[in-house]
Amino acid sequence: MKKTIIGSVIMLSGIIIDMTILIAASLYIPNITSWSGSSKLWFVIFGAKQYGSEVVQSLFLGFPFIIGIMLTIIGLIILVVEYFDKEK
Repeated sequence: MKKTIIGSVIMLSGIIIDMTILIAASLYIPNITSWSGSSKLWFVIFGAKQYGSEVVQSLFLGFPFIIGIMLTIIGLIILVVEYFDKEK
């Protein structure tokens, strides 16, 4: 039971981190005048290389976004292992 709660909390915290970043990025998208790449959303989250004195209009939240994804996956793994645990 303890591991189920721990896995749930870890997974929920990862989901909250990722959803917060996605909402912040989607609210920031209308303020962008130029971007590189195929999607404005991913440009806002991860950013791009700066060339010279060019202003990069990005939030640079790629590292926390990846941490949130990792937390979600780790929590999900804990929950799946607890679900299929044969010792109970």
